[in-house]
Amino acid sequence: MHPTLRHLTAATAVALGLAAATPAPAQAPAQAPAAAPPANTLDAIRARGTLICGVNTGLAGFALPDSQGVWRGFDVDYCRAVAIALFNDANRVRFVPTTAQVRFTALQSGEVDMLSRNTTWTFSRDTSLGFDFTGINFYDGQGFMVKRSLGVQNARQLDGATICVQPGTTTEQNLADWARGNRINIRPVVIERLEDNIAAYNAGRCDAYTTDVSGLAAIRAVQSNPNDHVILPDVISKEPLGPLVRHGDQRFADLLRWIHFGLVAAEEFGITSQNVQQALASDPRPEVQRLLGRTGDLGRMLGVDNAWMANIIRGLGNYGEIFERNLGPIGLQRGRNALWTQPGGLQYAPPFR
Repeated sequence: MHPTLRHLTAATAVALGLAAATPAPAQAPAQAPAAAPPANTLDAIRARGTLICGVNTGLAGFALPDSQGVWRGFDVDYCRAVAIALFNDANRVRFVPTTAQVRFTALQSGEVDMLSRNTTWTFSRDTSLGFDFTGINFYDGQGFMVKRSLGVQNARQLDGATICVQPGTTTEQNLADWARGNRINIRPVVIERLEDNIAAYNAGRCDAYTTDVSGLAAIRAVQSNPNDHVILPDVISKEPLGPLVRHGDQRFADLLRWIHFGLVAAEEFGITSQNVQQALASDPRPEVQRLLGRTGDLGRMLGVDNAWMANIIRGLGNYGEIFERNLGPIGLQRGRNALWTQPGGLQYAPPFR
């Protein structure tokens, strides 16, 4: 353990009584629905005239209201893409901030139509909670952030440290598994709200903060002095993130799935928000013409207008444009989220035919 950490950790433990801190539970309990959800989500959305989308309570680059109260971010744009497909109007969305603890209840009960936030696709969530993940729109992994002044260079130096973490998350479970598997003694400081976790970390109540690396980059970017914080190089998990819907919403799930694939395919074909009209009029490639709705009936197969993807690309751009607009400013590189045609890239769309 790094000597500076040992000093800070002892003081923190005395002040907060962390010697009796409870380790993270092996698995978050399933939450029962509060009410019966709509029988057909697509029909319910159309009848209401608005998509209700569950997002983070506030995470820079992913879902955060701007100074005018307008929600912006990578996850927000996926909600807006659904609204464009259904209504050709990116603004027909109501955003519902959800914490890690309440997000699944909100979806199960029908309070929201979908979740578009940092939620990891796992076996139990896919099979026992009654959800369907519609694809992986962001490949991530869990990491650690510490203050540069601690001089910590890797995660193994966190032996004996206090670590802030949110409950009811794969992050909490991964932290316990990693510490146990590496015989590292850590003391979790479990705080539900993201904002409170960050405040506790900044106040020195914990030596490190752990979440997905993308989340760490988002948090670091909005600190008063980002360079005072270091994201350690260690990545201790796989975190495939993506939107999810309720079991039984096959038509809605298909729409969300192919919106993502359409955004990825558009980038692969070089179709952008700037040239989509030109491509629609003159691009000779048959798959591009099917994607944009000039030929075929792919949109109608999903229950939307054939121009669904042309409208989405015109309003939001392709996958790369959405990524760079929202996540470039917080310093995230494409990495595994590059197209499959790039070294290390995993984003890949099935054929549009």
